[in-house]
Amino acid sequence: MKYSKYITLFFLIFSLQSCSDFLEQEPGTQTSIDELLQNKKGVLTALTGLYTELEANVREERFAVYADLQGGNLKFTPLATGSNRGQIDPATNTKKVYSFEDDALASDYRSFYDGSYDIINQANLILEFTPALTDATETEKNQIMAEVLTIRAYMHFLLSLVYSQDYGYTTDASHDGIVYATQSIKEGLWYPARETAATTYDLIVKDLKTAISNYSEQSLLAGPSYSFFSRNSAKALLARVYLHKKDWINAYETANDVIANSGVILTAKENLITEWEKTDLPVSEILLEFSVKKDSEGIVGGSMSKNFGYTSATSFEKYVASNDLINLYEPNDLRKQLFLEKPLLTLVNGKLIEVNYNFTKKFQDNPGYVAFRLSEMYLIRAEAALETNRSDLAMTDLNIIRARANAILATNTTNIKEDILLERRKEFCFEGHLFFDLMRNHKNISRNDGCISTNCSINYPSLKFVLPIPTFNTNLNPNLKQNESY
Repeated sequence: MKYSKYITLFFLIFSLQSCSDFLEQEPGTQTSIDELLQNKKGVLTALTGLYTELEANVREERFAVYADLQGGNLKFTPLATGSNRGQIDPATNTKKVYSFEDDALASDYRSFYDGSYDIINQANLILEFTPALTDATETEKNQIMAEVLTIRAYMHFLLSLVYSQDYGYTTDASHDGIVYATQSIKEGLWYPARETAATTYDLIVKDLKTAISNYSEQSLLAGPSYSFFSRNSAKALLARVYLHKKDWINAYETANDVIANSGVILTAKENLITEWEKTDLPVSEILLEFSVKKDSEGIVGGSMSKNFGYTSATSFEKYVASNDLINLYEPNDLRKQLFLEKPLLTLVNGKLIEVNYNFTKKFQDNPGYVAFRLSEMYLIRAEAALETNRSDLAMTDLNIIRARANAILATNTTNIKEDILLERRKEFCFEGHLFFDLMRNHKNISRNDGCISTNCSINYPSLKFVLPIPTFNTNLNPNLKQNESY
């Protein structure tokens, strides 16, 4: 990690173009960390900046499409204009990763790795300064620290999904996890080694439990409440962590807690399609959506539509649903209506012909990044119930989601595990789950429709199921062990 990148939060805060008085200084001066974070106003401005970087990091193409692209839910659109119009090529930013051929020296995902640890470092700075605030109440300081601890846990969790094999890769999770950073670089340069996967998850759980115990009723930041971590969304994250850890008892209890006590209810069947089609607003069952940022004139700098959007036959983005996904839906499944089928000129056997492609309606216009919604809690609870020998409860929760979608209900538990995983794929497509679901269940990758990778199929276990840590980082830190095969 670049020392200079983390030594001050000034550039982050300045980029927000806020009206904060303390930034109106003489040309050529900087606001030091000590000055910036000495009072509540500065800390809250820094926290706003932290959410801005977090939203940009998860919404950006590399992470936003990763799990669906690798798992087989996505394929690429043809070029819309130019001399190669109609030709289908992999997206530049994900090309090597898509073929499971990323390399450490020039990794496609270095910006995600660095950006994630940048966010973690900024979180740690806020955590280090907040306890000493003299103009904030204990409740306010606890709320700030709760949100920041949750962000720190969330980023470590996402890093572990991408750079560490699944929790069950070894029987005791003794394989390499990630570096878990709990102090800022301001405290001095340090060269940590990677924790084991077991310790990584223990630290994530510890941060989340501490955070949950410190939340108050609302964030101190301006904006819609669903845009910021809360006690409920922190619990949703914890339920997901327990799911990946295969801690089934806690996964069930935590998901059940969110379902029973969050005050959020599932989007109704009759509103399912219209809820997803709303402009600028999340679906009603949202627990956390990182909203898009707008400038003073209301112009959006970027949103999930940058990955999945369709404007016209000559203006569209790179990623669409594969038929591998489309063909999973039953004829009367309402979720089939969440696809926008459009003909695009495609080069086939040397000729340009119109071929239909399925864009998702989930992420048109100016959509935010969907981090957690209530339906996930039902399917976590279903899977956890099954793994704790309560298959009847598992089938009940599965059928709640199927009934809402107008899909055929399960009538027996013979293949209930596969049914739950299939439902997760259909329900959460383009929301960043599939590849990680396949990994944690030790499934093979099989990509068919539209696959133009050099590796369309790859069997579990594979050293290529995790990405290389960028060489820039391993060169800086002699204790940072590279993933095998890179």
